[in-house]
Amino acid sequence: MNLRSFRLRIALLSTILAGTALIGFSGVAWRLIYGAKVSRLDSRLENQIRRMARPLPPTLQPSIADDLQRNLDAESTDSVAWQVLDADGKPLQQSDHWLAEFDPPAVPPFQREQRSLTPLTPRRDRPFERRRPPPNLSSHSVTRRTDQGNWRIAAASTPQGQVAIAVSLQTITQEMGAIRNIFLIAIPGTLLVVAIGAWVLSGSALHPIRQLTAVMQKLTVTGLDQRVALGQTDVEFAELIQVFNQMLERLERSFMQASRFSADAAHELKTPLAILQGELELTLQQAAPGSALQQSLSSLLDEVRRLSGIVRKLLLLSLADAGQMGVHRVQLDLSEMLVVMVEDLELVAPHLTVQTEIDHELNVWGDRDLLNQVLQNLMSNAIKYNLPDGWIRIEARQKSASVQITITNASQPMSPEERDRLFDRFYRGDPARTRTIEGIGLGLSLSREIVLAHGGNLAIAQPSGDYTTFTLILPIHLLH
Repeated sequence: MNLRSFRLRIALLSTILAGTALIGFSGVAWRLIYGAKVSRLDSRLENQIRRMARPLPPTLQPSIADDLQRNLDAESTDSVAWQVLDADGKPLQQSDHWLAEFDPPAVPPFQREQRSLTPLTPRRDRPFERRRPPPNLSSHSVTRRTDQGNWRIAAASTPQGQVAIAVSLQTITQEMGAIRNIFLIAIPGTLLVVAIGAWVLSGSALHPIRQLTAVMQKLTVTGLDQRVALGQTDVEFAELIQVFNQMLERLERSFMQASRFSADAAHELKTPLAILQGELELTLQQAAPGSALQQSLSSLLDEVRRLSGIVRKLLLLSLADAGQMGVHRVQLDLSEMLVVMVEDLELVAPHLTVQTEIDHELNVWGDRDLLNQVLQNLMSNAIKYNLPDGWIRIEARQKSASVQITITNASQPMSPEERDRLFDRFYRGDPARTRTIEGIGLGLSLSREIVLAHGGNLAIAQPSGDYTTFTLILPIHLLH
């Protein structure tokens, strides 16, 4: 059986969607933050190159490493390297740890632009000062991987030559690693919260479905008056609940009509059948012994008695369906009842081997006539559906707070489909092997209803071999 949980699927889908959105957002955010940090570094590199290019000194000051570290927020002087080339491309000066991998990218040559002096807003102290525009630079920045990690290299052409600065990206890498770790911790935690929230919310949303399920589980022939209250149900489920309640109402009405019809019909047939049976018995006594009339009357009387039995069973079933089967409880000794039935069984079916294992004083509270009818039905089936020269085994013992009676008889193999339908009304099994057996298929159905009315259970064991086993369980204590 493939069991699928709608609630679980809701929680999983919500978690997957949230996870996809969070991972996508985290990836985009990480890239944007990394790009912003690199862009900020590029701006500082460009500003530093501009300062170094005003004008480009023949030799850089010894403190240039400290200035670069301070202006570029480098961890140490080893995290910054520079190189200065003259107009012919010959190195003028470079840091001690400048690597060949740091060779700057190709930068377009410097082109001087004619620019006019830009007047400044007059000031009292320097009324005639004019601003000189910054040198025109042609710069370019790239990221390169070396054995020492990733480096950001910026190069710019000046009128005197070319300046290149390389800065280690270790600080940015560490910061981005910290951000990545935050994402790795925050995303699973957020997904856990989303999953729990989706599970709780889906459970709350499916509460009306659980109400319907609970009512359906309680539906019996005596519980068709169950209804699901609307209350504060969401509009999406209100229509479903209304339709379900209307279905229960129609079902209850139809069942009551059918049950009332069966009960009324059976009740109305009882009186004429009783009168007919009495008249036939009187006429049979007056007929000449051995005459054809006596034989005909005897056959008619048997059919009337059979019809009376059917009507009586139908009436009991109708009462059971309506939950109105009258059970007159008294204390009974099932051991004594079984012993009497076994003695009758040996007289009725002398060709069968009967084995018994009956404990003494198996006392229960129940209706003597109804329980006697149940045992008689089980014994009758064990005889009718037995094999020629077969056997019957009867076991009765007390188990905990109940009495268990097991009746087993030799029989032809039974399919699972037959076993599942044995308690259906008017079902008689395979017609090929039951056409010569008397009965109408109401005995087992009525027996189960009687046992259920006593708070017990009647079941057939799983088919296994050439025998059939019925198990009857009855509570010992009085049920109120």
